[in-house]
Formats: sequence, C-alpha cells, structure tokens
Amino acid sequence: MKFIGFLLTFCCLFGSVEAQTGKPVPLVLGKNDTIKTYMTIDSGKYIPWIVLHDVIISDSRIFKSQAELDQFNRLRYNVMKVLPYAKFAGERYRQLQRDLALTGDKHKQKELIDACEKQIKDLFNKEIKDMTISQGEVLIKLIDRETGNTSFAMVKDLKGGFDAFILQSAARIFGHDLKETYDPDEQKDIEAILQKAGYTSSYN
Repeated sequence: MKFIGFLLTFCCLFGSVEAQTGKPVPLVLGKNDTIKTYMTIDSGKYIPWIVLHDVIISDSRIFKSQAELDQFNRLRYNVMKVLPYAKFAGERYRQLQRDLALTGDKHKQKELIDACEKQIKDLFNKEIKDMTISQGEVLIKLIDRETGNTSFAMVKDLKGGFDAFILQSAARIFGHDLKETYDPDEQKDIEAILQKAGYTSSYN
C-alpha cells in the first residue's frame, strides 16, 4: 500500500513538471478584449495613459458669525435664482449676434433686434420684474460674466445710445447700474458659489 501511494505521488509530481515545462496555450483576444490607448515607455516598461476627470480641491469656508453665514446663504439663493436668466441672456445675445452677421439687410437686422427685445421684455414682465433689488444687482453682474459685455453696452450696441441712457436712468432709480462689470477677484463669494455649483460661463 505504501508503494502504491508513493507511485501515485510520483506520477502526480511528474505530471505537474510536464505541465510546467510545456508551452503555454496562446491567448486569443477578441475585438472587445483590447483597449487602444497611448503609452509611455519608462525604464523599459510600458505605462498606459489613463484620463481621469478633473478633481476640484477646495476648502470649507469658516464663517466668523451666524450673521455672516446667513448673508452668504442669502447671496447663494439670489445667485442661483437669477443664474437661469443670465444664461438665457447670454444664449439669446450670442444667437442674435450670429443672426445679424448672416444678413446685411438693415431692415432684417432691425426685425431681429426687435424680436430679441420683445422676447426679453416678455420674460421681464412675467418673472424678472418680481426680483428684489439685490437679485437685480446680481443679475447685472452675471450678465456681464456670461456675455463679456455690460447690460449698458449691449443696449447701446443694439438700440443706440439714447435708449441705453433711458434704461440706465431708470435702473438708477432702483439702485442699479447697468454699466457694472463682473470681476471674479472682487466677486469672490459669487464666483465660489458658481464654481461649487459646477457652472462655468459659456462666454469664451
């Protein structure tokens, strides 16, 4: 019995050695088993390039007082409330500029400008007119951020200096300045709110 056990063990070991010394079976890859990617050779080794999503690292802001936190929360509420209107203004302004560039007909250009103005006025009469003064101030800043032009400059470009002056005068009554520009270094809180929300301007 011991001899039979020894013989079986010897056969198993011999088979194992034969299996290890034999040639490996070729690995056949299908079209979905291979991913093409760029490589870098480092010390004789191939290192694949792996593209990852951007990682944003930011600190958690610490507020000095509850009043300061409440003020920031109000600003965040106002920014997120008026942001859709600023985005709309930017998209509509860029569309108008493209449309105007495609025609040299002054009459057609006036029609395009009037249609854009009507669309903006309709939006104003429905929703924007109920904004607070603070929200209006934020909106003016965000329009400049979104378009690269102040509200005053856009009105002057499209409707002329007189209309821009009238609108500026009316805005002044409500404490607004259509010539106000957006500076991310000065408007750090607004910029931080937009960045945290993952929004970047469409303006190039």
